[in-house]
Amino acid sequence: MDILSRLKDVKVLIAGDVMLDRFWWGDVTRISPEAPVPIVRLNSTSLAAGGAANVAANISGLGAKPFLLGCVGDDSEADELLSVISNSRIPTENLIRSPLRRTTVKTRVIAHGQQVTRVDQETVEVLTENEKDRALESFSKLLPDVDAIAISDYAKGFFSDDLLKTIIEMARNRDLPVIVDPKGRDYSRYQGASVLTPNRREAALACNLEDTGKTVAIVAGEMLCGERDFAAVLITQGEDGMTLFEQNGTSIHFPALAREVYDVTGAGDTVIASIAVSLGAGLDIQEAAKIANIAAGLVVERVGTAVVTIDEVAESLAENAHQAAQ
Repeated sequence: MDILSRLKDVKVLIAGDVMLDRFWWGDVTRISPEAPVPIVRLNSTSLAAGGAANVAANISGLGAKPFLLGCVGDDSEADELLSVISNSRIPTENLIRSPLRRTTVKTRVIAHGQQVTRVDQETVEVLTENEKDRALESFSKLLPDVDAIAISDYAKGFFSDDLLKTIIEMARNRDLPVIVDPKGRDYSRYQGASVLTPNRREAALACNLEDTGKTVAIVAGEMLCGERDFAAVLITQGEDGMTLFEQNGTSIHFPALAREVYDVTGAGDTVIASIAVSLGAGLDIQEAAKIANIAAGLVVERVGTAVVTIDEVAESLAENAHQAAQ
């Protein structure tokens, strides 16, 4: 059985901040007479799953089975998000609807293939005790049936420190790999996780470093695996690729594979999805990082939130192998 075919039997539980990505597509022909801003003539609109929901969509695209746990508002935007999620073959029964929250929505205005501005709607306060209890109840029910846990933290209120700690402990007690896309300065709240997937700026922030260029990723990666005691850290670096750091001192750099970078929206979601599915299938972290690098290279070549499929990864993998053999 080849490596990619093993991904199709994997079940992944994704917990985190779900959101709706809304896109307004248009073009610009003039500057507003009211203020020095472009006037965008709207041509079309589209919706996509964002945040943890995009992680789930990418897991589904890789042929694996996602189980999504999160919280939305009790509003029309939640209805839109649930419709988008359902169309991606993702179960929605474990999404908590809260009348106390607004569904997180990121509205991006795109003109001539470039993002002009973004408007955010969100509630960032942590869940109520009742909502946390409901989340833990769902997590407990799903846990025995999955092969890996993906934690998608966008700092939108789903994860309090106590909920995060409990979820990681429960997963590790079952020897499940826990992959975290982190936020903020304090990575101690992710203690016990198997792999962290920050971008370079996030890793620098967590280590109190200035993001001064490529070398900061090396310093931050070694600090996170050494002083912070994480087994593996995969730091994404945009056009500079990504670097895997392991606690045993090994580090491997993966050059960026994108031919042209059009949009990095959702690239981190694609990375954590690829790592979670790969580790859930029993691949080692170096194999998982290789697949994540291929998937990320594909997704940044598209404008807007996008999903990479297992067939696209297989085609790219074969293409890279052919080029290496020449």
